Amino acid sequence: MSVLMVPRDETFYPSLGAQVCDWIEENLVHGPGDLRGEPVQLDDEKRALIFRMYEVFPKSHPWAGRRRFKRVAISLRKGSAKTELAALIAAAELHPFGPVRCDGFDASGQPVGIGVIDPYIPMVAYTEQQSDELAYEALRIILLYSRLADDFDIGIERIMRIGGDGKAISLSSSPDARDGARTTFQVCDETHRWNSSRLKSAHRTMLANIPKRKLADAWSLEVTTAPSPGEGSVAEDTMDYARQVAGGAIQDSRLFFFHRQAGGEDPLELETPEQIRAAVIEASGPVAKWSDVDGICEQWRDPTADKSYLERVWLNRLVRSSEKAFDFELWKELAIPDFIPPESDTITLGFDGARFRDSTALVGTHLKTSFQWLVAIWEKPPNKENWEVPADEVDEAVDLAFKRWNVWRIYCDPPYWETYVAKWSGKYGETRVIEWWTNRMKAMAYAIRSFDNSIKTREVHHSGDKHYSRHIGNAVRRKLNIVDEEGKPLWVIYKERPDSPFKIDAAMAGILSWEARCDAIAAGVSLEGDISEAILADDWGM
Repeated sequence: MSVLMVPRDETFYPSLGAQVCDWIEENLVHGPGDLRGEPVQLDDEKRALIFRMYEVFPKSHPWAGRRRFKRVAISLRKGSAKTELAALIAAAELHPFGPVRCDGFDASGQPVGIGVIDPYIPMVAYTEQQSDELAYEALRIILLYSRLADDFDIGIERIMRIGGDGKAISLSSSPDARDGARTTFQVCDETHRWNSSRLKSAHRTMLANIPKRKLADAWSLEVTTAPSPGEGSVAEDTMDYARQVAGGAIQDSRLFFFHRQAGGEDPLELETPEQIRAAVIEASGPVAKWSDVDGICEQWRDPTADKSYLERVWLNRLVRSSEKAFDFELWKELAIPDFIPPESDTITLGFDGARFRDSTALVGTHLKTSFQWLVAIWEKPPNKENWEVPADEVDEAVDLAFKRWNVWRIYCDPPYWETYVAKWSGKYGETRVIEWWTNRMKAMAYAIRSFDNSIKTREVHHSGDKHYSRHIGNAVRRKLNIVDEEGKPLWVIYKERPDSPFKIDAAMAGILSWEARCDAIAAGVSLEGDISEAILADDWGM
């Protein structure tokens, strides 16, 4: 079993965890499912997680009694009852006698737990339609069937203490600052699905609300299954953040992160039923005792099943969806954030985009080092319908690129930009400004294959720009009804659906820029060195 836990230190911290676990088991029942209404019995792993969540600073510390962790994120495989765990904790945080805050220490130095005064607990799901069906709905059922039901006024969208001094509320996926102004505890459920700009903005708003009530010692809990790499979800961002903390790049003692998966970082052998079963049990931990392990394993026998999806949700591994075009985990490894192509160096450019309701991007490739960067991007702001790409800014960005670097060629997908492409051709020369129609399926497929191979062979590097990387991660592949000379199927990239908010224009621009570089090499343009030499010399020709 592979576990990423932050922090991993062995330092002992006192915890309210035992009191919280005992309170949950004495007062609460299971929520929706086969055990609905049955008394809760926490397994060893969930008990251990609660102990970590409720660690407090010791009596000798300047922050004695305050919570050690202000942000907690738990990543477990599908069907691990992690949403119910969040609801059980919310119930303890909501009840006037839940022992969830430290009220001093006893004679042995252990914290004494008390309830929160006037708690406010927003519980947010990934869509408005789901906001009442995940953690909040679990909390509602748990309290309705528990011995504590009479202590609350339980509604469809809010649960209040009798007397009105405190409530939990079901929110849609776009809470504003007012929604969490009095937050004492909050739940972000299924954060691997939080990948739109609206959801990510909501997450930032929620985290910003945590420090507003110092006396309440507020905190935030995220629960998720392993994210799909490249989707740019909150879960993916949180895991990246935790990895940086674990690696020492970020000093953050207020984060507790726990992720359990089958196997380590290397690909798993999942060829036999025995291997699959062992991996499922490994990823399940204690929940394997009550899980339908045979039913889970059976899904691998379906020849039409998406094996990547099964590996992600049941083995909790960060596996690229079979529909995703590029290996995003590898793409992230190829980032070199601090490099800037020297002025006057030879580069190629790629240009792709629409004019309305979409995005437009300009990507450069440094000929000598095969380094790519996002020169400029224009994206439709969320919730703004009547929007148009500012054409004058696009024209200016292209002009600045030609002035700053020696642009061998720019490959432009002309639809919606025909007039400007013609203008650039007249200004910079028709041999340097080339119309490159991306609707030529076979030519596009070969260009994409070349770009994909440059990732697999680690030939291409990039700036790590979050917008460019997001577009790379958004691209999905679609097979064509044509094959190459060896009979292998060709494929192109698309958005996941025509009206998708997850754009890929920067990815297309990057592919065109890479294709231009390949053509420059074929034309005999001198590279004057390669990227490996530049990295080893730490020189980059500057």
